[in-house]
Amino acid sequence: MDIVLLLIAATVMVGIIWLAAFVWAVRNKQFSDPKGDSFRILGSDYDDSPKK
Repeated sequence: MDIVLLLIAATVMVGIIWLAAFVWAVRNKQFSDPKGDSFRILGSDYDDSPKK
C-alpha cells in the first residue's frame, strides 16, 4: 500500500511541474504565432540549403 501512495505523490508532483512549465510557456508567448512557421516556409525567401 505504501508504493501506491508514493506513486500517487510522484504523479501529482510531475503534474504540477508540467502545469508550471505550460503556464510559463504561455506567459512568455511561446505559442503566440502557431501558423507563422507553416506560412513562412512556403515563401520564396526560405532557404533549405545549409549555411557555409
